[in-house]
Amino acid sequence: MAKRFQIGYAFTQKKNFIQGSLLNESRQRGIDLIKIDTDKPLIEQGPFDCILQKLSTESWIKQLEEYSLQNPNVLIIDSPSKIEILHDRISMLQVVEDLKMNGQVNETETATFGIPKQIVINDVGSLVAEGSKLKFPVIAKPLVADGSTLSHKMSLVYNRDGLNKLNTPVVLQEFVNHGGVIFKVYVVGDYVKCVKRKSLPDISEEELVGKDLEESCVTFSQISNKTSQERSGGMCNEVMRVEDAVMPPDSLVTDIARGLRHAMGLHLFNFDVIRDSRIGNHYVVIDINYFPGYEKMPCYESVLTDFFCDLRQRKQNLLSEDMKKEEE
Repeated sequence: MAKRFQIGYAFTQKKNFIQGSLLNESRQRGIDLIKIDTDKPLIEQGPFDCILQKLSTESWIKQLEEYSLQNPNVLIIDSPSKIEILHDRISMLQVVEDLKMNGQVNETETATFGIPKQIVINDVGSLVAEGSKLKFPVIAKPLVADGSTLSHKMSLVYNRDGLNKLNTPVVLQEFVNHGGVIFKVYVVGDYVKCVKRKSLPDISEEELVGKDLEESCVTFSQISNKTSQERSGGMCNEVMRVEDAVMPPDSLVTDIARGLRHAMGLHLFNFDVIRDSRIGNHYVVIDINYFPGYEKMPCYESVLTDFFCDLRQRKQNLLSEDMKKEEE
């Protein structure tokens, strides 16, 4: 009887993608998903063939390092040191910029890509002076992107007055009109899947005029909670229906996904892409997230189970190579 592949997983409580359907499909293919008890020492648990994790506390990282030293053949998906680049909103998009600068993604006349113009501001006193260097409106995002509630608190700033309502450190990105549609690209090892979702509606030039202090800066939650009737008075009406949106070219999406995977050394992430309405064939990468909500992805159980099987094969190959070296 073939040995079963044991995967220990450790996530925050709100991460619930390990559902019954995934457990069952994995189990049928010889893979056991075992929840790690983070209240107990990791070294006392297992044995595991692989550890799947998305925790960033100092105590957990220390335990993971000690476990890896004593169990060097256990695969860690993914290493906290590699995930760290996605905890900073400037460094995460710098990876995308490097791909473009180094020509690692094939751009054509019908499809180009880039990142939004952005700056980071650490000092409250320089918010207005530095922020005004960008073209309004701008998106304000916390510099730290660690998955916490605070890191997801984003705002749309319409003018200079709105900058005074922000806290620092903050990343400001020029808002790009994109037809109200965002493309979410999921990466699971070699697998790449692009889906489309509803996004913030376009903003007309007329809407930027006459905003008072209260309206000069609004949170994303405030925007999403507005009814379509309320939006029609301010937000541009040229919002594309999600089902009508044309997907980005597969070749461009796949090239960016593979480039990011190799550059970051990560297996599980997604990135958000929008199409610049002004240009039409220019795509802008605005965010990258480690270990996103895969349960929202079509057929996620089969995709992840295939990935687990790839990990099993990878470990078998590594063990075979080690045996050959010992024999030599």
